[in-house]
Amino acid sequence: MTKTGNERHLLERLLDTPHLAHVVPRLQPEVLHRVIQTWGLEDCGELVALATPSQLSSIFDLDLWRPARAGLDEELDAARFGLWLEVLLESGPECAAEKLAGMDVELVIAALAQHIRVFDLAALPSALTDGEEPAADRRGLGDGSSCEIAGYSVEARRTDAWDAIVAVLIALDADHAACFDRVMRGCRRLSNSTPEIDGLDDLLTDSEQDLFELTIEREQRREEQGYATPAQARAFLQMARQIDLRQAAPPPSPIVRAYFGAVESAATVDADAAADGSTGGATDGGRGEAAPPPSAPLAATENADPEIAAGTEILLEAGVLAQPPRALLEGSHDRPPRFACVQGHMQRARDLDPDACSRRTEELAYLVNTLVAGCAVQTRPIEPREASDAVVAVCNLGLENWPSHWLTAEARRDAAPVDAVSALPEDFLVHHDLVAVFQVGWTVLYRDVAMFAAERLIGVLANLKVRDRESQGELDALRTALTRRWREGAPWLARDALDVVMILDMPAWAALRGLIDEFPVVHAGIAARASGGIRAVSASAFEFISENRQIASVRGFLETLPTTLGGEARDPGR
Repeated sequence: MTKTGNERHLLERLLDTPHLAHVVPRLQPEVLHRVIQTWGLEDCGELVALATPSQLSSIFDLDLWRPARAGLDEELDAARFGLWLEVLLESGPECAAEKLAGMDVELVIAALAQHIRVFDLAALPSALTDGEEPAADRRGLGDGSSCEIAGYSVEARRTDAWDAIVAVLIALDADHAACFDRVMRGCRRLSNSTPEIDGLDDLLTDSEQDLFELTIEREQRREEQGYATPAQARAFLQMARQIDLRQAAPPPSPIVRAYFGAVESAATVDADAAADGSTGGATDGGRGEAAPPPSAPLAATENADPEIAAGTEILLEAGVLAQPPRALLEGSHDRPPRFACVQGHMQRARDLDPDACSRRTEELAYLVNTLVAGCAVQTRPIEPREASDAVVAVCNLGLENWPSHWLTAEARRDAAPVDAVSALPEDFLVHHDLVAVFQVGWTVLYRDVAMFAAERLIGVLANLKVRDRESQGELDALRTALTRRWREGAPWLARDALDVVMILDMPAWAALRGLIDEFPVVHAGIAARASGGIRAVSASAFEFISENRQIASVRGFLETLPTTLGGEARDPGR
């Protein structure tokens, strides 16, 4: 991670903060994770050493699980776990062993099993005959990456964190013998040979089964905390693309209903446990011990203890901690005026019914989590802060396109003023949820941007001829792939084939890649063309579509494609 001079200065100031050992344990795990994301794990070793095992367990839930590609299910990242061990080891093997001993032992076993094989030394000779080499799946990497620890033979599957793993295991054996023995027995179980395929079953291996169970347990924990799983997020977003705006009323979403039901149930259990003075049966580190209550969050700067005030100031300055809470979606100087519609409705809901406004805020948080977990923009993950703007933009578009026949008879007869921008009653968000509003905007984006752009491009390609035979072949392949994916309802799966358009017109290629996407966006080049401004813009510069006027500019751009690409298009059957 490349850091600016100011970022390095802020990190140095934070590390020099008096009473840092009192500040770090009081940080919420999410905040400490943002610190690590801001400055990089390698530079945060001193902070990590001060974190409690409970904090690290929660941070591992956030940091160790990553999707192979944006929007896919998250998997345990063995390389990231190895880096964590190396960072923990900077404070000494004893410190690293103490941290691991306080964590979920099943997670430690599953992560270590991605790096090492473990066997009983006493069992190895009986498995070999005189002069016979160990079987391939019982050998190390052949470069000396093996050792003996407390009666176990440890062999490397990968070497990126081998030295750190050996040092931590030796320290575990010395200071936490019971945890060491449990870890080694677990890794030994996961080191068995792969069963012979007999064609009669297709069972998971022990390692795969353990990872599956860990994934399920993590998803359950995160659901209780308000996070959406990638599978649930993808399912919701796919269903939201298919909303029929001609039906009599907005359709309920069973996924959203189940999500909020689970959150409310978890909140009820926590409230009952708090009332009883119990911990709700939580355990720490898989050791069967009651988990300590979560540490108190840092207070606002003006109310903080003097010993932690300096650290809080630095985190605020670096943008890691948020400024004192303010009303969601309140107008700000840097917020684009195109969000005025949803901002205005949220403000009126706040004035008319604070409880309804609170529910709308919870729905916004759900939608942000859903985009982060299950969607990509230009093939990359959506950042949480970016997802917040994205959700507001889609909701703004949904308000502009809300079907008038979905308003209740009472609302149509209501004497309340009508919003001039959206033509909806000013108390609209008191009676309607933002999930339905988002679904309308998401459907419009899919139907009028992604699918429409793909359809128009297919028509242009049908009549587009170039002299270069190789390029013509690639254009024909693009039309074939795009047509197939368009008929399947997912034209963005053919985006890689769009690269051939680059040789015809670079700005058009960048614009089409933004439009034909699972999250369609307007490339900055479209706005530049419409205004006659500068054409030299970054290929990744875009803005979220929040208004119908932006969709109109997209259609204007698509109408110019035949001329831009140098061919004559026929109507693709609209």
